[in-house]
Amino acid sequence: MDKLIIQMFNKNRQEIFNRWMEEMESIREDHRLQNISDKAYKDTNVEFFNIIFAHLERNEYKANDELTDFAEKLFQLGWRLSYLTQGLQNFRRIILSVLFDTEKSSTKVFDMFDEIDRWIDPIINQLINESAKNWENTVSIQKVALQELSAPLIPVFENISVMPLIGTIDTERAKLIMENLLTGVIKHRSQVILIDITGVPVVDTMVAHHIIQASEAVRLVGAQCILVGIRPEIAQTIVNLGIDLGQFPTKSTLYKGMQSALEMTKRKITETE
Repeated sequence: MDKLIIQMFNKNRQEIFNRWMEEMESIREDHRLQNISDKAYKDTNVEFFNIIFAHLERNEYKANDELTDFAEKLFQLGWRLSYLTQGLQNFRRIILSVLFDTEKSSTKVFDMFDEIDRWIDPIINQLINESAKNWENTVSIQKVALQELSAPLIPVFENISVMPLIGTIDTERAKLIMENLLTGVIKHRSQVILIDITGVPVVDTMVAHHIIQASEAVRLVGAQCILVGIRPEIAQTIVNLGIDLGQFPTKSTLYKGMQSALEMTKRKITETE
């Protein structure tokens, strides 16, 4: 940017800052930032203001790094992208207003429009990109966390484990189920695995195929599966589709499956007086 323009901005920096802070305070409630202390709110906006001016006064790469760090920090704290972009739009409008107030030549002010856009627009674009990266990273982390929790193998008795399945089973999740089953069988020395499909809304040919594959893989490492949670509607669907689940035992409830598992490991449930 032209050095004379930079000097003019710096000359009016305090006035720009004061007017901008008034604008930012007026939109604070709209962006649900009332719970933030006044000091933290002001300090954050001061930092934001200084970073905006850093794109005028410093090396572009250094200023971009500062903006990236600032945006990441705010997004992690729950601040909205819309707050930052609105702040930049307010900043642009205030600068133009100050220019009109201080410059006698309107022609000179209009000549600065492109310079101001080349200053502010890249900052907005970078904030949008950082927000997108933050969102993608959050979604990725949540996806991994959900995958880790979506097919746990839980040891409940010696040599007996349960895998509760909840939600839709797709090909990617089926691979995870298979991996967790095989790893868990070895880790917990399980002889019987109860696969509980009570929370699976739909059992179609693909889901049944994945379950059969998992059961066969478990059998090959020396354990046996019992499929539990067969609801009447699921049983009807399985019959209508002609799916053969005769390769391993099935039970309507986890309790009945547990009884069978105990019998298979030479134990049983007894009542005490």
